[in-house]
Amino acid sequence: MKRKVRAPFLIVNPKAYIYGEESVALAKVCDQLSEEYDLDILFTAQHVDIQKVADATEHIVVTAQHMDGIVPGRGMGHILPEGLKAAGAQAVVLNHAEHPVTTTQLDKIIRRADALDIVTIVCADSPEESKAVAQLKPDMMICEPTSLIGTGSTSSEDYIKATNDAVKSIDDTILIVQAAGVSTGDDVYRVVMEGAHGSGGTSGILNAPSRKGKIVEMLDALKKAQSELNKK
Repeated sequence: MKRKVRAPFLIVNPKAYIYGEESVALAKVCDQLSEEYDLDILFTAQHVDIQKVADATEHIVVTAQHMDGIVPGRGMGHILPEGLKAAGAQAVVLNHAEHPVTTTQLDKIIRRADALDIVTIVCADSPEESKAVAQLKPDMMICEPTSLIGTGSTSSEDYIKATNDAVKSIDDTILIVQAAGVSTGDDVYRVVMEGAHGSGGTSGILNAPSRKGKIVEMLDALKKAQSELNKK
């Protein structure tokens, strides 16, 4: 059974900046905060660290940074979905700007993930790509202009509305993440109030004077947005 991710949620995405014990330590921080705030946190780990992260945590959604649409057998050097599942991965990010795949490959990977109850989180760059990707029925989508990733400049209100509308026009059950350039709690609050189900960050968290402090700031923003949305 697939892990059900509750909105609003946060994605902590270290990419390849940290690994090993440093990654496990940050995952433990996220795990403790996920329980404390009663909010879901998706934590992406290097493939070699997934089992260590899964073994050390209870509450976070352990997330792989990529996988391939292969089946057990031939596939030297590719990431086997069954291997990720066995290691403890509950979700996977696909088609990130730093690891793009073709539409054919993406469709195949999503089908393999569905068969193994792995949550699919697919990246899309533009409203047009968001609409096309939504037709492949991923569980979640990260809508972000590639040009803004890691810049500290967030997507415009027009972009957020256009991509949100594009996804919802195809399937309004897909969870939408807006995270381009997000680095503060105010950024997180804004994108959720503008219609995103979740947000997250990489450099904004990893380069902060206190990584835990930055995650707390973002979770506080999620709670604030959640409270205000519940009043509407």
